[in-house]
Amino acid sequence: MKTEPSVAAKSTSCARCAWVNEDPLYIDYHDHEWGVPVHDDRLLFEMLLLEGAQAGLSWYTVLKKREGYRRAFDGFDPHRIAVYDDVKADELMKDEGIIRNRLKIQAAITNAKCFLKVCEEFGSFDKYIWQFVGFEPIRNRWRDIREVPATTKESDAMSKDLKKRGFKFVGSTICYAYMQACGMVNDHTLDCDFANAD
Repeated sequence: MKTEPSVAAKSTSCARCAWVNEDPLYIDYHDHEWGVPVHDDRLLFEMLLLEGAQAGLSWYTVLKKREGYRRAFDGFDPHRIAVYDDVKADELMKDEGIIRNRLKIQAAITNAKCFLKVCEEFGSFDKYIWQFVGFEPIRNRWRDIREVPATTKESDAMSKDLKKRGFKFVGSTICYAYMQACGMVNDHTLDCDFANAD
């Protein structure tokens, strides 16, 4: 995850990771989603699409447009997105509710097709993607946000295999952010009340 400047969320009852700002949207994401294991294929696809959209931007920027993406991309339904054509891509380029980058829009369409192929091969995307962490979340014990890596050997392996399967915008840094977002790793720092959450 690309972090924001270290602005700790103000709360009288809860300590959070240093990357969280004061926006209730960001606080809610940190408290209820980030680092929580995801096994639902639709949500796994949603996060893959959003992490790809993040490339070169902050996660906060993408998070603020999440509802726009849900609307524009048919609730992140990979079956619908996989059949988007050039007319639909042109339409999306005019949608102010999303990040209007043609390469990222085309990548979402390509990734939907690749996602469906993986689901067909493995029975679900969940069974495929969780193999990269041995089907168990990696629980890290970082003292400081500066210790959190941008990539790991697991994200390198994930990135290499996704690229081999035709996925786009799946470099190792994006893959590690995806692993954090989907709870494949728990990178809440030790000074955060959510560090030991299940």
